[in-house]
Amino acid sequence: METLVLVNLFHELALKGQNRPLFLKKAKDHVQRALKGTGARLEAKWPMALLFRLPAPAWPEARARLKDTLGVENFARVLRTAADLEALKSALAQILPEERFQSFRITAQRSDKGFPFPSPEVEQVLGAFVKERTGAQVRLKGAEREFRARILPQAALLELERHPGPGGLPPGVSGKVVALLSGGIDSPVAAYRLMRRGAEVALVHFHPFPLLSGQSREKAKAIAERLVRFQHRITLHLVPFSEVQRQIILEAPKAYRVVLYRRYMLRIAEAIAKEEGALALATGDSLGQVASQTLANLQVVNQAANLPIFRPLIGFDKMEIKAEAERIGTYALSILPDEECCTLFAPKHPVTRAQLSVVLEVESRLSTDELIALALKDREVVRYTWPGQKPLPEAQEKAPIMEHGPLHG
Repeated sequence: METLVLVNLFHELALKGQNRPLFLKKAKDHVQRALKGTGARLEAKWPMALLFRLPAPAWPEARARLKDTLGVENFARVLRTAADLEALKSALAQILPEERFQSFRITAQRSDKGFPFPSPEVEQVLGAFVKERTGAQVRLKGAEREFRARILPQAALLELERHPGPGGLPPGVSGKVVALLSGGIDSPVAAYRLMRRGAEVALVHFHPFPLLSGQSREKAKAIAERLVRFQHRITLHLVPFSEVQRQIILEAPKAYRVVLYRRYMLRIAEAIAKEEGALALATGDSLGQVASQTLANLQVVNQAANLPIFRPLIGFDKMEIKAEAERIGTYALSILPDEECCTLFAPKHPVTRAQLSVVLEVESRLSTDELIALALKDREVVRYTWPGQKPLPEAQEKAPIMEHGPLHG
């Protein structure tokens, strides 16, 4: 037995101008990649929808994948019938014995304008049929059950069950961004928000190994493995940061340590962005959430980078971020214990209004180019694909992809 699945694309894609065909092609390709390996076959396509046939046992897996597929507004398991009202009634008669509801509504969409009945009349006829068979009441708002019928030129589709997709734009249509990935709740959500707006995101995680254990790295890998479901390909750069921190600790006033950590993280991330062809950096900062995220400190941190720095969560509070993390499946990973760079040797009373002059004076005593080159030289790079294997084979997973000399300019 086989199942038909109708995938409706995010409504915003229809609002694009002359580049609409590119956006739609990217979205359709992304949906097809999401269903790779399920046995799904494309049956038909329209400007804003795709129809797939897949083996019935594959439906639960396909459903789970489509719920994470960016560019999908919603999707439904459907029955295909002849394009006439009697055929639709027969299809309803098949499924009504399995249904229990006190109220319902019928929603019809007539894509074939040559069909002899307008959508309101289709809704009335099918609604009267369902009411007669079940005794349930028609309710246009707040109905327990909604039946949707789509009339096509040579067929009709009756939805059996509908599920929401994540919406958003398909990956890559908005360019590439390098996102700093900490071990906390916020940064994975920030990366996801940019993916949802069509950015292809590469991740950079700074860890204190070998000064401390490798917990932080393993946690970053687990988060990347979750985020790749939205983008299908993702690169994670694991950058050792303990030597940079050691040098900062030797030169900087205690209160300024975290601000200086973050400035060097941005410089290293910017070097990686140049490699990746990325046009911006991103962080999970939320204004005023912690001392390093005051407006004054963010301004001083920004000055270390030349690329734009996106902060998708800048106006979110912690409860909003937590809810989003739970929804996308990163929260349970983010709360696992680890050892973060920014909490290592963190001062008890960090500065909240950093002075750029103090920061620049400290940095004048540091070998900035050498520290950046060292961090880049000793990093690991892991590439994930989905659906498919988790990372590359172990031998490649551990290999640095290239060495860097001093950075200038």
